[in-house]
Amino acid sequence: MARFFDFNGLGTNMRTEFIAGMTTFFAMAYILFVNPNTLAEAGMDAGAVFGATALVAIIGSITMGVFANYPIALAPGMGLNAFFAYSVVIGMGIPWQTALSGVLVSGLVFMVLTASGIREVIINAIPEPLKMAVAAGIGLFIAFIGLKTGGLVVANEATLVSLGDLSKGTTLLAVFGLVVSAVLMTRGVKGAIFFGMIITAIAGMIFGLIPVPTSFGEIVSAPPSIAPTFGQAFLHFDEIFTVQMMIVILTFFFVDFFDTAGTLVAVANQAGLIKEN
Repeated sequence: MARFFDFNGLGTNMRTEFIAGMTTFFAMAYILFVNPNTLAEAGMDAGAVFGATALVAIIGSITMGVFANYPIALAPGMGLNAFFAYSVVIGMGIPWQTALSGVLVSGLVFMVLTASGIREVIINAIPEPLKMAVAAGIGLFIAFIGLKTGGLVVANEATLVSLGDLSKGTTLLAVFGLVVSAVLMTRGVKGAIFFGMIITAIAGMIFGLIPVPTSFGEIVSAPPSIAPTFGQAFLHFDEIFTVQMMIVILTFFFVDFFDTAGTLVAVANQAGLIKEN
């Protein structure tokens, strides 16, 4: 593995890569729970979405590592699933099966533009400050999801958001995790975020805020079937040829285009992979 990924040439080692990989997994694992919950509100089977989400992340990340040899993990994005569930399915009343066909068409258009090189030309034409702005916006969006999930911010009719209940145990645990991670980072500890997550999880178990697994079956079990949603996009392909669905498909495409561009720039810049814009 060290020879295949040229550890020596890149100045890294197995320990560093292991910590980096585990940190990345824990940082992105929230999508395994958020994505099924979000799409379940659109009527999709939560278990099937959970399985599909995991499979997409596995296939995408392995492909990126083995074939592109880039240290970038892939998983379903948070922006599109919210638009899919709340705007398209719930807001427009479009069946999720039909909306899924729209996602498929959007993805095919995306692949054609990528393979043809047009996407690269467009991304290169975007000024660097705008790329950084998109990346920062996506970062703030993900940070906001974390703050909401941790209970640090809650909905408020007057101000849209307000400070959460800081007397709640799980909220205090989230604050503790942020502080521990920040202290470790400022002290230059390698894998600070990873160790921050581990320490927070242990603290949560000690104080009864996180359930302690009592059997191996609670840690590892067979994944749920993806049968309830598998192939539905192909079965309803003939239902997308309407003006409304064409608008939906274009919206899917544009959100996906700039979301992935911003994420790619942010991650590649952080990893030192961007040269001359």
